[in-house]
Amino acid sequence: MRVLITAGASGIGRAMGEAFDAAGAEVWVTDLDPAALEALPDRWHCHAANAASEPEMRAVFDKIADAGGLDVLCANAGIAGPTALVEDIDLEDWRSCVSVNLEGAFLAAKHATPLMKSAGRGAIVLTSSTAGIYGYPNRAPYSAAKWAVIGLMKTLAMELGPFGIRANAICPGAVEGPRMEGVLEREAALKGMSRDAVYEGYASGTSMRSWVTAADVANMAVFLGSDAARLVSGQVIAVDGHTENPDPKV
Repeated sequence: MRVLITAGASGIGRAMGEAFDAAGAEVWVTDLDPAALEALPDRWHCHAANAASEPEMRAVFDKIADAGGLDVLCANAGIAGPTALVEDIDLEDWRSCVSVNLEGAFLAAKHATPLMKSAGRGAIVLTSSTAGIYGYPNRAPYSAAKWAVIGLMKTLAMELGPFGIRANAICPGAVEGPRMEGVLEREAALKGMSRDAVYEGYASGTSMRSWVTAADVANMAVFLGSDAARLVSGQVIAVDGHTENPDPKV
């Protein structure tokens, strides 16, 4: 099995790489952080590339095609974007967030599809978010992009199913890690609350009273990429401890 993971050098992406590696897959990774790429296992195929740049992504897919094709795509690239009321969001910040989160997924799927069609099989896993299921106060561009990722996935599943290609979306909840730390700090400042109070609010907003780890999300990606999920397609699967309250207030 050959898998490509965009934004695979840290966080959820790296956890996906480790999980697929443990499952015996040949792991390919793109990322914008050269230092993080250097820290990955030598056996992984690592490439510096911007997920929202078509020329850069085309070059990576050309290398994958030369290596024999692609079995699983994990289109995982994303950024948190601004944390602000909608009237305070700068248009360029909106465009930047939507570009990485949505156009990055589109470009990866666009260039993976011909390789998978030629093989007559494949699995596409898009990283959305629980923000793509519920509204997300103070995160309008991120939420809008993640809702759109689900629409993209549903369309891919319909278009590609006749070719033996499946498409699904994983919707992580609040995932422990540096990206969410930034969100916590900005949200705390916006709401006039402490970082710890916002943190606890996220956990209390789930029925399992828990945050999510990157490994939790990665394990779902491996399942969706495997033959065990051979008839699972067009699905939106939350890995979130069951979100009850998408606007944590403590």
